[in-house]
Amino acid sequence: MTQGSSDQGQVGGQVGGPVGDQGGSQTGGRAGEREGRAGERTGGAIAFQGLPGAYSDLACRHAYPGMTTLPCPSFEAAMAALRDGRADLAMLPCENSLAGRVPDIHRLLPQSGLYVVGEHFERVEHCLMAPAGATLATIRRAHSHPVALGQVFNVLRELSLTPVIEADTAGAAALIAERGGVEDAAIASALAAEIYGLDVLRHNVEDAPHNTTRFYVMARERADAPADAAASGGDFVTTFVFRVRNIPASLYKALGGFATNGVNMTKLESYMLDGEFTATQFLCDVDGHPAQPALRLAFEELEFFSAEMRVLGAYRASPARRERGAAGAL
Repeated sequence: MTQGSSDQGQVGGQVGGPVGDQGGSQTGGRAGEREGRAGERTGGAIAFQGLPGAYSDLACRHAYPGMTTLPCPSFEAAMAALRDGRADLAMLPCENSLAGRVPDIHRLLPQSGLYVVGEHFERVEHCLMAPAGATLATIRRAHSHPVALGQVFNVLRELSLTPVIEADTAGAAALIAERGGVEDAAIASALAAEIYGLDVLRHNVEDAPHNTTRFYVMARERADAPADAAASGGDFVTTFVFRVRNIPASLYKALGGFATNGVNMTKLESYMLDGEFTATQFLCDVDGHPAQPALRLAFEELEFFSAEMRVLGAYRASPARRERGAAGAL
């Protein structure tokens, strides 16, 4: 079982920051690690948080190449775009292999009225980019989000670059492109370099090769994987929230059913409700489908000891989950 941290990661490409012209962009780009059923859906729009060229934008293009991406200035705005019909799906980062969980998503998701219908794993590949004419010898400063800057310490030290904090990665690329000159560079995705007309001076400057972000694919309506598919086998993930009663050992008792029924819990995140220290809600991911006997029995026990329990989605596990798990990366 993995326990997330409270660190805010640069896992969607952007964390906050203003957005200017947000005209949607047609998805494309190179093939990457794709969500298990990616590519089946064509047409419509998929919302993400950040500017064009953000890592969340890249994840949308890799997972759903037939959809148009819709940039949004915040996670709340991306969820709102999905709720009001301007988008058909939303790609929201939930955790990163280096930075841990994305606190805003865990806070917003349970009350969003939206559902998890899939997952996607996106490899974070940082590029060092600059305007035309700049070289590794001329650049003096590197602009990016603070977490991204913390993930490229080696190249900053090697080239003696001064880190400059910006609101987000794609925004840093846009700023450098507008400013011009040969002394300022940005740390962002290759897609950002393409969109903003920058030259990539060096690819894959990240310190850790396993830097990967996991995303929830969200929809307005719950669309669980069919029960008959679960009965025939295969890998599934179920995401749910619950709130235990405020009595001694309630959490221990609520989770006991997962152990006794052999259900693997891969995420357990806690956060307070309405600022109350005695009211804690949990967001969980477990292996399996509610139609499978082991998880069904575990849920029965959980509901008995919980004040509230709600399933947000049961979906096919991404093939990348098994691949990364076999490599010891998850």
